[in-house]
Amino acid sequence: MTRSTFVKTMARYNRWQNASLYAAADSLSDEDRRKDRGAFFKSIHATFSHLLWADHVWLSRFSDAPRPSTPLSESASYRDDWDSLKQDRIACDERLIIWADGVTDDWLAGDLIWRSGLMQSDVVKPKWFVVSHIFNHQTHHRGQIHAMLTAAGARPHGTDLMLMEPFTA
Repeated sequence: MTRSTFVKTMARYNRWQNASLYAAADSLSDEDRRKDRGAFFKSIHATFSHLLWADHVWLSRFSDAPRPSTPLSESASYRDDWDSLKQDRIACDERLIIWADGVTDDWLAGDLIWRSGLMQSDVVKPKWFVVSHIFNHQTHHRGQIHAMLTAAGARPHGTDLMLMEPFTA
């Protein structure tokens, strides 16, 4: 089972990686960030937008954060303006850390029940499983973004968790 120390560590890893990727993306033109690079959400900007949308959705299921009114099918254009996307990402990362810092092992042992728009049904899953999914989802899409940035000539930092300093949990 996922433990609360993992949640705290991964929330900080998320912030660290996002800072690196957004800084690298800042070195590109808006046109380069929006260029179709063959990824699932096509562009760097659209993939960042989807990832922010997903984090907002999950935070709304775990906390009193508002749920995005944008549907999944429009998540790639959730934040169309680069500067507002960056600012919202920073704020969301801080909310994720505050949330993670309040997670306990007992809380993780319970179930989460939510209405899935994707599956059009109620879903019940262990909280530890859902939290693991969130961080896996982030890492998956950041890997896509890292590859697109590198192919575009930008140079984000390494992504290995072991490189994160300072290590705190």
